[in-house]
Amino acid sequence: MANTPSAKKRMRQNEKQRTRNKAARSRTKSYVKMAHQAIEAGDSQAATEAVRQAASELDRAATKGIIHPNNAARRKSRLTQKLNQAQGES
Repeated sequence: MANTPSAKKRMRQNEKQRTRNKAARSRTKSYVKMAHQAIEAGDSQAATEAVRQAASELDRAATKGIIHPNNAARRKSRLTQKLNQAQGES
């Protein structure tokens, strides 16, 4: 347990950041999941919009330091590849 005032403050800050980061990470996962589902459904226009929103959410998380920028770039790239592959088949 923290004893010094600065350590106690740090614990309070860490808890606030953890809950904020958890919510943002969850929101990002939701958008990515919706994009995958839209691609699987086969509706090209809805899938394109869902991937755009997911990419935006990934960028936002990377900007806020919730995920590493390279992680966001990799996930966007994979989503886009999957979208392009699905559109090429139909």
